[in-house]
Amino acid sequence: MMKEQLQQLIDSKDESALLELLNDRKLDIESVKAIYYPFRDHKEIVGQVAMNLSLRTSIYDREKEYSETMVELLRDLSTNSADMGARWAVAKNPHTPSDVLERLAKDEVNLVRALVATNPGTPSPVLEKLFSDEKIVRDGLSGNPSTPMKILKILVNDADKMVRMRLAENPAASNEILNELKADNDENVAKAAEVNLQGRA
Repeated sequence: MMKEQLQQLIDSKDESALLELLNDRKLDIESVKAIYYPFRDHKEIVGQVAMNLSLRTSIYDREKEYSETMVELLRDLSTNSADMGARWAVAKNPHTPSDVLERLAKDEVNLVRALVATNPGTPSPVLEKLFSDEKIVRDGLSGNPSTPMKILKILVNDADKMVRMRLAENPAASNEILNELKADNDENVAKAAEVNLQGRA
């Protein structure tokens, strides 16, 4: 889309057209920014900007789509109260700066803190603090490759099989942890640990 056409949609406040544009993760990041700032108080647009940033990033390809504009938008979204869902998207985004993740780790909403716990960019000291948080938050640590090993060792004996499953799939889990999980009484956990170990052979 031409810059002039986009500006026309922004000036005419054509919200449905702008929401449709944001639905496309291939929309260039500068256009996302151009739409975001004039509509910072618009719940749907703020939510869709956050969703756009999520769609274009992947925890498996963390360098892809990285840009200063992306980081700028994530910083602004992290303090935007127009749509709470925006903070969820920022908390799990691999490009969110560590100082923002540190702040979101103290968020009043437990799901935001839980997503910070899953983010590989969250600093280790912050992850250690989240271990003493409520269960939904703590559970997020089990699949995070940045979670300190001493915490992963404790999670081996977690009562929740989904926690042990994520731990069994965690690329940072030590061979010692995986060998212990291979004997897990849940066959899916045991299988996941075996697959993870075989992948290292």
